[in-house]
Amino acid sequence: MYSVSVIIVNWNSGELLKKCLEKLMHQTIKPERVFVVDNASTDASIGDLDLPENVTLLQMEANVGFAAGNNQALPLCSTDYVALLNPDAFPEPDWLENLIVAAENFPNIAVFGSRQLCADNPQIVDGVGDVYHISGLAWRKGYSQKISDEQLKSEAIFSSCAAAALYRRSVLDDAGGFDEDYFCYMEDVDLGFRLRLAGYGAMYVPEAVVHHVGSASTGGQHSDFGVYHGHRNLVWTFVKNMPGILFWLLLPLHLLLNVVTIIVFSARGQGKVIWRAKIDAIKGLPKMWAKRRQIQKQRVASIGDIWRVLDKSWIRK
Repeated sequence: MYSVSVIIVNWNSGELLKKCLEKLMHQTIKPERVFVVDNASTDASIGDLDLPENVTLLQMEANVGFAAGNNQALPLCSTDYVALLNPDAFPEPDWLENLIVAAENFPNIAVFGSRQLCADNPQIVDGVGDVYHISGLAWRKGYSQKISDEQLKSEAIFSSCAAAALYRRSVLDDAGGFDEDYFCYMEDVDLGFRLRLAGYGAMYVPEAVVHHVGSASTGGQHSDFGVYHGHRNLVWTFVKNMPGILFWLLLPLHLLLNVVTIIVFSARGQGKVIWRAKIDAIKGLPKMWAKRRQIQKQRVASIGDIWRVLDKSWIRK
C-alpha cells in the first residue's frame, strides 16, 4: 500500500497557509504526514495555526530559502511519495489522489506535475509543467493562457513546478534533494534536469488541480528579489546540467540570452540587480563546475535523450 508525505515551505504567507492546510486536510487521500517548514516568518502565519495531529512544524532560526527548507523535511519522510505544495497553492479535494493514481499507473515516471490555475481567475492557467529551452531559459508552459483542450490532456513535461508536485521519495533521496545554493527560483528546474540526466521522466497530470496565487511572499518573478535569484540560477542550471557536446554547441546561445536579459532588465530600470545576478553567477562558476563534473559523471540519459526534451522553438509558448 502506498503512502505519501507533504512538505510546505512557509515564509510570511499569512492567511494563505491556513487556507492551504485546510484544503490539504480535506483530501480524498489523506497524507500520512505533513511537514510545515517555517523560514523564520515575522508575520502571524505560524502563531495562529491550530495544527492537526499529522502536521509537524519545523521552525528555522533564519530564512534558509525554499531549496534548503524542503531539504530539511525530506529526511523525515519515510513514505513512498513526497508531495511539495506552496502555501499559496490551494488543492482541489482529489489533487493528491489524482497524482498518486498517475504514479501508480506509470511506475517508470518519477515526477508528476499539477494543473495550476490562477487563484483569482480559474479560467487562466498558471502553468502545466516546466519548459526548458536550448538557450537555458525556462518557463511554465501555458502560463497566463486561457484553459484550452490541450491543457486537459496528460503529457510528458521537462520537469514539474515544485509549487504543486509529486515525487517518488527514493528518487529525491538519490538526487540529494534541491541544490541549496539556489536559495529559491529555478531550483525545481535544476532538480528536474538532474532527474532527467539520471534517466527519469516527468508527467503532467491535468486532473490534479491547484489554485495558485504565485510568488505571494517574494514580490513576484519581476521583483528585484525574483530577478536576482532567477537569473543567477539560470546560469548555474545551464552550466551544471547541459550535457556533453550540447553544452559547447549551445553555449553561444546561452551567452546571447544573458546579454539580452541584461539589456532588457536595464531598460526596465533593474540594471543594478541584473548585473549583480550575473556577476554573482560568474563568481559561483567554479563551485558549479565541480558539481557539473559529479552530475555528468553519473549521467544515465544519452545526449539524444536530453536533446529531444529541450524546447527549440523561436517563440515562447
